[in-house]
Amino acid sequence: MIREATQKDLMNILDIYNDTILNTTAVYAYKAQTLESRQIWYEQKRVEGFPILVCEQDNKVVGFATFGHFRAWPAYKYSIEHSVYVDKEYRKKGIGTSLMKELIAIANESEYMTLIAGIDEANEESIAMHKNFGFVYSGTIRKAGFKFNKWLNLAFYQLELNGPKKVLV
Repeated sequence: MIREATQKDLMNILDIYNDTILNTTAVYAYKAQTLESRQIWYEQKRVEGFPILVCEQDNKVVGFATFGHFRAWPAYKYSIEHSVYVDKEYRKKGIGTSLMKELIAIANESEYMTLIAGIDEANEESIAMHKNFGFVYSGTIRKAGFKFNKWLNLAFYQLELNGPKKVLV
């Protein structure tokens, strides 16, 4: 079941995110976050009107997804960057795909023009999923990060959405 996240989901979201930080290169961070930092993140997303979706199975949150500003300057207001994370025990079961499908629908309804994915170049499964949704490769920043004693390349993919009915400047 895909639904909007609530405060009660934050501990599961934190667990999924911290596992991703500590054990993968999907997030270019080193230290696990605190529940307090996730609460601040949650409130900020709410204030800014951005969705936080969760996938629930067996009464447990097993994945989450969101999007937010790509860049802070006004001319980027129709471009958003998204994140999708799945519990390590539930990967390869279509959860990321289900979350992505719903995120794209919300982004289209919200009249954004471009949905952006920053993906570690070695994350072939994520890249394949994005390509299946029609994301196209738009460039790589070489040696964008350093984690686990190696340099990481950050690949960008983008999906053109329906865009606004009327562009406001």
